[in-house]
Amino acid sequence: MGSLLQKLEAAVKRHNDFYKNSLPLIASENLTCSMTRKYYLSDLGHRYAEGKVGERFYQGCDAIDEIEQLAIDLTKKLFKAEHANVQPISGVVANIAAFFALTKPFDTIMALSVPCGGHISHDRFSAAGIRGLKVEYYPFNSEEMEIDVDETRKIALKLKPRVFVLGSSLILFPQPVKELAEVAAEIDAKVLYDGSHVLGLIAGGEFQDPLREGADVVTASTHKTFFGPQRAIILSKKELADEIDRAVFPGVVSNHHLNTLAALVVSLAEMLEFGKAYASQVVKNARKLAEKLYELGFKVVGESKGFTSSHQVAVDVREFGGGARVAKSLEGINVVLNKNLMPWDDVSSSSDPSGIRIGVQEVTRLGMKEGEMEEIAEIIHARIVKGEGESLKQRVIELKRKFNTIKYTFEEEEAYVWEE
Repeated sequence: MGSLLQKLEAAVKRHNDFYKNSLPLIASENLTCSMTRKYYLSDLGHRYAEGKVGERFYQGCDAIDEIEQLAIDLTKKLFKAEHANVQPISGVVANIAAFFALTKPFDTIMALSVPCGGHISHDRFSAAGIRGLKVEYYPFNSEEMEIDVDETRKIALKLKPRVFVLGSSLILFPQPVKELAEVAAEIDAKVLYDGSHVLGLIAGGEFQDPLREGADVVTASTHKTFFGPQRAIILSKKELADEIDRAVFPGVVSNHHLNTLAALVVSLAEMLEFGKAYASQVVKNARKLAEKLYELGFKVVGESKGFTSSHQVAVDVREFGGGARVAKSLEGINVVLNKNLMPWDDVSSSSDPSGIRIGVQEVTRLGMKEGEMEEIAEIIHARIVKGEGESLKQRVIELKRKFNTIKYTFEEEEAYVWEE
């Protein structure tokens, strides 16, 4: 057993050290502050609190009720929401709950295909399929990276979907919430917006506000552009509160990981205090990175619309061997990002798609600004186009050494700390 634990400790240390010396550019990840993380280790992690605030099935939940009410109140305040459920333990769980609340088996929904950026949980082979839903894909303009609203309306008036699903995994620009809410009103449908990737940008006022634009329900994980632990929230109009709450409990959640619920309260407070400045810098950084990559000769997606309005940058790297090869090569110099399907790819090519996706939210939280984005672009170019190696890895390590402090928080602190 001692040998096993030594191997475990060595693996965790190796992982921690790798990220301390890397440029983390995965678009679905972020850092939590130590004030957030301390709640992970509290006694809350041992307890259950089935049911709603004030209506628990177990005793000993008075303090838990207070914590959950704090999370609800801050969530409603931050997003100006009529109703908030903070119990889902992941974005996929939140999406499943929303599908259960808004649909019946064999209903039709409309969603983005995975190559066009849709999340797998929106598709027929995942969460939507679990509910038995028929999924009709939006007609999509891959040149402009946008849904064709006119064609969607024609399809919708014919098929009468119960839900229009918006929000996506590859999301460069705002989506037509207002326009599809108008179509939904014509056919008595609902609009569900998955804001998982852009939740921090919505909170900071730097992206579209789906509730104000007509979305009936917003689901979102709380750990991508948001500062929180890995769990999720659901926002909705007041008239859908009962359906949403029943779908969450007892529908898809029993206990809801109370230690990370307490941690969520801290990240909500951080967003209320620092979200605007943070979100603004994230978008500035993404645009600068995209512009520099384009200047260096890369085929950056979304050129006609300014490349990006979010935290993400998408690049077509077919001429360099495809997304899998490029992502693996960059990992070799401690630049961490992911291969990604592009709208022109077939979903069967997911193991070797034509693109890469880059997210700047974590390096922004570490204090990087436009100048560092230009250097990151130069590093990517030097590796992928020029084939530079070990010296480039050292350049990455030296750059990261200057940015190992968590910003946009109540007490700035060293990142990637692990107690051995």
